[in-house]
Amino acid sequence: MLASLMAGPSAAIAGQSDGVAPTDSDDRFYCQERKLGTWFYCSMPKPKDRPDAPAVAPTPTAAERMERITTELRELKARAILEPSQENITAYVRFQRAQLDRSSMFADMWQRAVWQDPSLDYTLQRPVNTLGKREWLDDRKVDRDRALVRLSQRYGLFYFFAQSCGACEIFSPILKSVADSHNLSVMAVSTDGGPSPVFRNYVVDSGQRERMGLTDKVTPAVVLFDTKTRRVIPVGYGVMAADELMDRIFTLTETQPGRDF
Repeated sequence: MLASLMAGPSAAIAGQSDGVAPTDSDDRFYCQERKLGTWFYCSMPKPKDRPDAPAVAPTPTAAERMERITTELRELKARAILEPSQENITAYVRFQRAQLDRSSMFADMWQRAVWQDPSLDYTLQRPVNTLGKREWLDDRKVDRDRALVRLSQRYGLFYFFAQSCGACEIFSPILKSVADSHNLSVMAVSTDGGPSPVFRNYVVDSGQRERMGLTDKVTPAVVLFDTKTRRVIPVGYGVMAADELMDRIFTLTETQPGRDF
């Protein structure tokens, strides 16, 4: 009996170590009658609940922050208009002033960055101050005049006019002056059959305008014709000053889109 009692606890422990669950009688004997102590688990204690870690809100992006500012500004403005109390108006003015200060800071930092990095300074390509702009225009005029003289070897001008067109009377002498000074040949085409006192060797329109793809009947009209590629390049309609006419011809034939803007 004593041997069996002495062997009991070890057998019970061995049974648990072998993965054999104790019976109800074993539980009463070891847990209630013998009171083996806290080191002997009659039932496994439940693990303590650990509090969940607080969720970390994602950091808003710069675009989201900007959108919030815009929404808040719009809400404050609407509230000040619909409910024009001193409190609402003050809140709107203060918030708007804060955003104006932010905008001023951005503009200041923008300017500083441009000044210190020549690759960002567009005024080096197209000056805006009086002195730099004057020099740029003088250089461009020299390049333009040389280009127009060179263009005369490849390009010609079609000039569509009408005897009844008052604007043509003003523009015809201007066009002739530009053409003569740069050796540009002009083919004057009368759209109504009437003569031109400036371009006496004119021809009457017999479909030239339509064949060039000019559907508008606006006069005067100037068109460049590339004798090498047979390409038609409309220059402009209506009255143009001499400088404007030469600038357009130079831009359309000698510059790449986006270079001067």
